Order: sequence, then structure tokens, then C-alpha cells
Amino acid sequence: MKIIAFAASTSRQSINRKLLKYISQRISNRAEFELIDLNEYELPLFSEDLEREIGKPANAQHFLNKVNQADYLIISFAEHNGSYTAAYKNLFDWASRIQPKVYQDKKVILFSASPGPGGAKNVLSQAKASMPHFGAEIISSYSVAEFYKVFDVEQGQPNSDELARGIEHTLSELVERSDQII
Repeated sequence: MKIIAFAASTSRQSINRKLLKYISQRISNRAEFELIDLNEYELPLFSEDLEREIGKPANAQHFLNKVNQADYLIISFAEHNGSYTAAYKNLFDWASRIQPKVYQDKKVILFSASPGPGGAKNVLSQAKASMPHFGAEIISSYSVAEFYKVFDVEQGQPNSDELARGIEHTLSELVERSDQII
């Protein structure tokens, strides 16, 4: 089983990326796990005019190729002003022009994390509502609020039993499926 994961952020200090690194440690012994970086898929700002001028950028196709390789996707969303980050939305817009079912009927697990009390729940709610229209089968989701209070950044792991249990529960279908395959 192959899992492709990414933080929907280009921040080098992304807490969503830190969360996914922890998750990778929890499941990499059960499946092939690849954490990709949206910085590797840099694209010009999408517009139909630019698309007519330059065509479809190779990085959008490279991203779709990665999605195609996955049995499961794990995405952790950052929230900017109550919505998707510009980098994620731009990559998604370009990719959807090549293949409208961007998520290619993959099973998807969603996370969101924020340093504040909201846990990026607005963007997580948007993703849960829209992604199925683009070929995502969302099997579970989890929001992490007050990240720096519940996650030890130095150790790269939760310092809250509630967070550890929440992550394990969110990944439970994936873990059960990998146990059946092994």
C-alpha cells in the first residue's frame, strides 16, 4: 500500500507538515509513505488568460502523477483567513484544468492544525464539502487546535494523550487495512 501525504502549505515551519512527519513515523512500518512538499510544485498564479498563453504547466501534471501513485492520500490543511492557502488553491486550480477529478477516486484522510483554538476547522469543513466532487473518498478527518500546547515540536510528537488518541482513531481504517495486506 502506498500513501502520499502533503501539508497544504508552503511554509518551511508548517505545523501541518510537522503533524504529518509524526504520522509518517506511526504508519511507515505498515505501508510505503511519501511526504511531498508543495514547494516542489511551484506554479504561476492561475488564470484562463495565462493558461491560453502557456498551456498546462508541467508541475501540475507532476502533482497529478503523484496522486495517481497513491492508494491513500493524507492531507493536512493550514488555514489562511478562514480558507485554503493560496499555494494549495493555485496548485489545485491548475491540476483541475488537466484532470477534473484531481483526487482520482482515492481514499483520503484529512487533518488540519492551527496554533489557535479554531483548529483550522473552517478550511477542513470546506475540504470535506468540496473534495468529493473532485474524486476524493474522505474516510476520516481530525482537527488539531492549539497545536503548540498539544504537540511537542522539539520531540516531534504529541504531548497530549487526547491528540495521540485522536490521530490513532483518525488513522484506524488505514491501519486496519494495512494489517490485512501485510
